[in-house]
Amino acid sequence: MASMFLRFPGGRKKSLTLSYDDGVEQDMQLVEIMNKHGLKGTFNINSGLYAAEGTVYPGGQSHRRMTEKQVTETFKNSGHEVAVHSLTHPFLEQLPINMVVNEIIKDRENLEKQFGTIVRGMAYPYGTMNDSVIAALKFCGIVYSRTVFSTNDFRIPNDWMQLTATCHHNSPELQKLAKKFAEDNVTRTPYLFYLWGHSYELEDNSNWNVIEDFARYVGNRDDIWYATNIEIYDYIEAYNRLVFSVDGKRVKNPSNMKIWFEYSGKIIEIEAGAMMEI
Repeated sequence: MASMFLRFPGGRKKSLTLSYDDGVEQDMQLVEIMNKHGLKGTFNINSGLYAAEGTVYPGGQSHRRMTEKQVTETFKNSGHEVAVHSLTHPFLEQLPINMVVNEIIKDRENLEKQFGTIVRGMAYPYGTMNDSVIAALKFCGIVYSRTVFSTNDFRIPNDWMQLTATCHHNSPELQKLAKKFAEDNVTRTPYLFYLWGHSYELEDNSNWNVIEDFARYVGNRDDIWYATNIEIYDYIEAYNRLVFSVDGKRVKNPSNMKIWFEYSGKIIEIEAGAMMEI
């Protein structure tokens, strides 16, 4: 019997992504660490809460939101994704649905104008939502949204609108999970390590070493695909669109990107728009 498993670009069996919230000054240091070690991720921004240009924060305040100019300078052309975090960071499930739509669509519109891109991702403020909020997000063109739930595993998402993470960077399991992720010989379902948090927490807890050590250990490896949240979403969605003949000997890729998968122990690579015998 034929067996088939998703493989990431280049036939890789592992992927890693990060997701950080609020658009705070510490993101600048985090981006430097990520770039140094080849990591990629998504930064979820409240565009209605930018600090005024020239803001000087009192000593000891760690949650320091960036100005619009700082956000642009930090993330534009950085290779990292900017995503919705709502306009003003409310508990969305407590709002009337028209206000939910306003929070999402205005944040999305602001970010798209600011970065000259199309924004389709999100993280829930406070990690809270309900069915009505999820429906509103879909109406606003959001294709995934991250929760604050950790799985302590490397599962591939099956509900993109209630996206879970592997763990928070403060998890006591982080080191053990990183070691397992890096050292496991994956033979079946691929691994996705999804790390999340707020960069100001690294200052609060005086533990920048946690993310630096993590990035140094898992970064710059040939067998890991480092990607943003939306890159992973788009790739997996394209993989799920592959069309197979009844006998499994022919496959068509209707998407606009090259896809890799493992079929009966052999890595298959199929170009965008192609059909091939396997």
